[in-house]
Amino acid sequence: MSDKTNDIRQTLLVALGVSLVCSVLVATAAVLLEPRRVQNEQRAIRYDILDVAGRLTDAVDIDSAFDAIETRLIHLDSGEYADPGADPAAFDPRRAARDPELGLAIPAHLDVAQIDRRSRLGRVYLVRENEELERIVLPIHGYGLWSTMYGFVAITPDAGRVLAIKFYEHAETPGLGDQIDDPGWLASWRNKRLYDDSGDLAIEVIKGSVRPNDPRAEHRIDGLTGATLTARGVSNTVRYWLGEHGYGPYLAQLKEGTNQ
Repeated sequence: MSDKTNDIRQTLLVALGVSLVCSVLVATAAVLLEPRRVQNEQRAIRYDILDVAGRLTDAVDIDSAFDAIETRLIHLDSGEYADPGADPAAFDPRRAARDPELGLAIPAHLDVAQIDRRSRLGRVYLVRENEELERIVLPIHGYGLWSTMYGFVAITPDAGRVLAIKFYEHAETPGLGDQIDDPGWLASWRNKRLYDDSGDLAIEVIKGSVRPNDPRAEHRIDGLTGATLTARGVSNTVRYWLGEHGYGPYLAQLKEGTNQ
């Protein structure tokens, strides 16, 4: 066998050995860092919940402030709270939605958020001040132009108005669809009324800007320039989750003064 052949074989063996060592190191690092990654994700979500809950300050301890918020599970079809013994922290709505027993398929004519399935249970966050319910934070998700958008909307205890909204995960177009992260646009949702005088869900993102003399201005939010489909997705997401097939039964009880 020639020296050239031996050199090639040795080179391949060295390359294979380096690849195996690197693979082992990467796999080991991934396993060791997984708990840290999960912890960081949970902490980031807690940060966003505190933000829409109105409890985020520069000096706040995120974990302590979050623990002061009451987390409950509800049956979405009835609006009733789930068994107090159920652990909301262990509940995974994405996994539950895929489970044949824990989730359900959304009828096409109701699936305006384009999510196909949802969990039978929903998580809610109750924010209290001196034991008085101050606001309620609801997780929401729905499809935009390119991605499923995940976020939170905070409402008044009587389910009358929006207090805050924020998205923490999406893959909408940079410079266009990602305007849903713009603080100014998010602030424009504040104090918008959810229902009209007939009791129908009326909040929506429109195309273009809301006119000052628009009789439905208190229910409407400006559209996003160059991102009409993303804006429509946000509108449909909010309307689905605050509608009858989402948190609607729960919100109905809030409006009646129960379930607080």
